[in-house]
Amino acid sequence: MALNLTRRNFLGATAAFATMAGLSACGGSSGSTEGNTTDTSASAGSDDLSRVASQDVIDAAKKDGELTVYGSCEEDYLNAAANHFTELFGIKTNVQRLSTGEVAAKIEEENGNPSADVWFGGTTDPYNVASEKGLLEVYEAKNASHLIADTFKSTNNDWYGIYKGILGFMYDKESMEEKGLDAPKDWTDLTDPKYKDLIWMSNYNTSGTAKLVINTVIQKYGHDQGIQYLVDLDKNIAQYTKSGSGPSKSIGPHECTLGIGMLHDGIYQIVDNGYDNIGLVIPSSGASYEVGATAIFKGAKHEAAAKLWVEYALSPQCVERGQENGSYQFLVIDDAKQPDVATKYGLDPNNVMDYNFQDAKEHTEQYVADVMKALGGGDDRFKTE
Repeated sequence: MALNLTRRNFLGATAAFATMAGLSACGGSSGSTEGNTTDTSASAGSDDLSRVASQDVIDAAKKDGELTVYGSCEEDYLNAAANHFTELFGIKTNVQRLSTGEVAAKIEEENGNPSADVWFGGTTDPYNVASEKGLLEVYEAKNASHLIADTFKSTNNDWYGIYKGILGFMYDKESMEEKGLDAPKDWTDLTDPKYKDLIWMSNYNTSGTAKLVINTVIQKYGHDQGIQYLVDLDKNIAQYTKSGSGPSKSIGPHECTLGIGMLHDGIYQIVDNGYDNIGLVIPSSGASYEVGATAIFKGAKHEAAAKLWVEYALSPQCVERGQENGSYQFLVIDDAKQPDVATKYGLDPNNVMDYNFQDAKEHTEQYVADVMKALGGGDDRFKTE
């Protein structure tokens, strides 16, 4: 299913709605959040701290006085959430944006003595790898009662979902037209030789999105066929970016013709950055999806503040920051306002394949090793910087 709405058409069709709903898309600052604050007036109930946590939990967190967050969502959203947390609770909040693969590797190396307290955003496949290794802290979050389904938390309560993103394809409409190519409709189309050296996707070693791709094709086609599919796909790959959002950022400026990634990243490039040349494709055989999560690292130095962060992350006060800062994932919190822009672009959180999270939890690390072995260890197309 190809979606070709332009920014002009979208904004014209939804201007009245946006006025009523107060939709906004403002850029966030980069770097540390220290000393920065964010306007919270747009978020419903932003002053109702009882929705976030009890006073006892808040007081204990304030005694910690500081929190360090590794964020694997986009930086604008990460900074906005951290700034707001500081504003609400007066807790100094330091952030660093890293891909999920980088975070997983870092906390494994630190082995129970993490340099950060919490993980925020990014697909749960790397979270599950960390969970299997005992690197995440079990915490019975009160606000988990607001999750729309048990699917959106780990079975042992060491991570909790905050959003749901749809995996698909993005393409440069102008470049495809110049080359006389039609957009792919499904995964099998991507291995067609006509797309040779035109496709970008993310690095299996560093990106949670790439791990989601592996699990998706293995669940669709079986292990051996899935690995062979990725070997065939590799013949058409021009570059493997470090981060899952890398392909989406390169289509608008005509650096990449066809990309595999999260469709909300493509919507951000269209709506916020004005790249009308980007087309979106929902795979016809059923889209896969990520669950973006949050978790406390085992051995966190600011455990009380980390627990408050998890409660905050499971509230509208936090998750509605996403759509205000260019992150248009569907929210899995029952009282949060959904990002209408994602629905306007044809994304449906319920029209997805039955993704096997348990299989992904148990086997992702092995699947990555299997793919890289089949690819001969990779080459200079695999970017890590």
